[in-house]
Amino acid sequence: MSSPTPLFTIPIPKLGSHPGGTITCTTPSPLVYLLTWSSPPDNRLTTPFCRAFLAALDIIEFSHPPGVLLTTSAIPKFYSNGLDLEHAFATPGFFPDPLYRMWKRLLTYPMPTVALLPGHGFAGGFMTAMHHDYRVMNPNKGFLCMNELEFGAPLKPPMSGIFRIKCSPRVYQEIVLEAKRFGGPAALEAGLVDVLGGMDEALKLIADKKLTEKAKSGVYGVLKAEMWRESAFYLSKEEYEGEEARWDAREALEKTRIEEGKKFAADWKAGKAKL
Repeated sequence: MSSPTPLFTIPIPKLGSHPGGTITCTTPSPLVYLLTWSSPPDNRLTTPFCRAFLAALDIIEFSHPPGVLLTTSAIPKFYSNGLDLEHAFATPGFFPDPLYRMWKRLLTYPMPTVALLPGHGFAGGFMTAMHHDYRVMNPNKGFLCMNELEFGAPLKPPMSGIFRIKCSPRVYQEIVLEAKRFGGPAALEAGLVDVLGGMDEALKLIADKKLTEKAKSGVYGVLKAEMWRESAFYLSKEEYEGEEARWDAREALEKTRIEEGKKFAADWKAGKAKL
């Protein structure tokens, strides 16, 4: 059962208004490595948080026998409330490393991964959960939501891709173009989570699927890298600069289209438009 003391604890250093926190690893069941993060008030994905998480993933992979990675929050209201946008855009290189590197590491991790969501997973927090293999969600509290539509932020390929490849077209549309908030039952119906419940249900999922056995052959991560190669490609640091250049080129074309459209509309109103 649960280890009497943590296997290890990684500090999350203070950053600006974020007080810092910890990521602690325990073993609630043999070969189940539970990472519990606590970074008040809502587990924002800052540089210190992402680097602490990456360090924890390395310690588990390279210092312990293969098993299952289980992640959760010590803050019941939030699994994670996503990025601190001010920090993200003010920090050079934040998106390719550490954020996308963290998601790619999760997506291709050489053990089964399970996200246990006690509360909200918004925006980047939702994305983090989706980069796990399985998700278990509180049936009574919390929402999963991509609310970029509401505050006017685009979803670039490294962010949108995970929903495109893991969700049906209908659910993908509800997530991106409707900013739908999925409570536990709705998330289960949509296929966004596998089970409703808490720790007991997460451990039952792991036991029922015999997930602690899956990483022993050494090929689990390789299989996932091929299975999700579209997202893994977009998350790679090598692809980042090329994709950013393509994105900027598309934005320039869109700006030209808008300017030409406005001119045509004005000419049409003045009776000067030529078809």
